[in-house]
Amino acid sequence: MKRAEWRKELGELVRSAMRSPELEHYFQVKITKPGAQVLITQLGLFIHHRRDCWAHVSGNCPHMSVKQKILQHEYGEVIKDEYTEHGHMELIIRQGKALGLSANQVLNVKPLPSTMATLYAWGWITREKSWLEGLASLTITEWANDDRLLQDIGGGLSSRMAKRWMEDLGFGWEQMPNFKVHSQADEEHSDMFLEDLETFATGEKEALAYQAAKESMQLLIMFRGGIADAMEKLS
Repeated sequence: MKRAEWRKELGELVRSAMRSPELEHYFQVKITKPGAQVLITQLGLFIHHRRDCWAHVSGNCPHMSVKQKILQHEYGEVIKDEYTEHGHMELIIRQGKALGLSANQVLNVKPLPSTMATLYAWGWITREKSWLEGLASLTITEWANDDRLLQDIGGGLSSRMAKRWMEDLGFGWEQMPNFKVHSQADEEHSDMFLEDLETFATGEKEALAYQAAKESMQLLIMFRGGIADAMEKLS
């Protein structure tokens, strides 16, 4: 597929996931402070685990041009970018502090069973499958924050959940730095690897990469659905 075709096909997978009953439920649960604490700490585990996953893809990939892009991506996530001087985990810590959590409480939290299962699955995909399958499985999850793609159905994950925190907790954007940044940064990340999918995901590799992206969105639904269930018990 050409870049425009990949954009269309992956976009449809994301839009379908965002309309799933599990994610509809995720956005309908009343947000309480304890529930918000669950959400932000589980997102912290997700973001931390992503660093391992991108490293797996880079290690499996033989192409220096792709490795360079991954390093560029990870430099912003781990070191600094235009949004933060301390990496994106610092955004999670700051948002946790707005909820009354210490940095230690944010960083040392037990995963929900659904979080544990989905992180194991993403780790396996990116480590044991081809680098293209791993790449597709990771990049598509960032599309779920792309308001350009999802504006007509309420927006991406971060901006849509931010609205819920504003409504239920009375928070402003300055208290939600993780949501604020990822509603913007992941638009750039959405476009980052389309060229590589066009160039390298050819022949039978195309179907494998597409299937990996599809499976990854199923995992994202499970991950967010598990958080929704936990939040609902605290609402």
